Amino acid sequence: MKKFFISFVLAFSFSFAAEAQIPSVTLKDINGKTVRTDTLSNNGKPFIIDFFATWCKPCNRELTAISEVYEDWQAETGVKVIAVSIDQAQNVNKVKPLVDSHGWTYDVLLDPNGDFKRSLGVQTIPYTIIVDGNGKIAYRHNGYVEGAEEELIEKVRELQAK
Repeated sequence: MKKFFISFVLAFSFSFAAEAQIPSVTLKDINGKTVRTDTLSNNGKPFIIDFFATWCKPCNRELTAISEVYEDWQAETGVKVIAVSIDQAQNVNKVKPLVDSHGWTYDVLLDPNGDFKRSLGVQTIPYTIIVDGNGKIAYRHNGYVEGAEEELIEKVRELQAK
């Protein structure tokens, strides 16, 4: 019975995640431009939202690992990565230097008050979401271990095959 309940909860959670839309929160990018999160898109193709912080070593490893294959991913699938920093206001000035020093070519948004993070139920980072071409959340993943980026691109490929 316990296994059935756990399976049911997991299945319900996944179906809920697959139907959820991106909530509307107003953020700024690292250049100071205002961005509404409900307008994030990738011209009908899937995109990845990756929550990180400058002080989070697993987050930085994940974004660096993705960066190493990002050009290939874009050529194959057209996927776009949007990195969202949850650094607090006093530390947002560290985000752009970190991004520049790693050579990350992602769109980078700042969520210093954690509004976007909270609206999506993100508890810990790194936290990654894949949004399908219709703006619906199709996949969520928490944490990072080496090689986990391969799971991300596989999920993107699955979305494109549908």
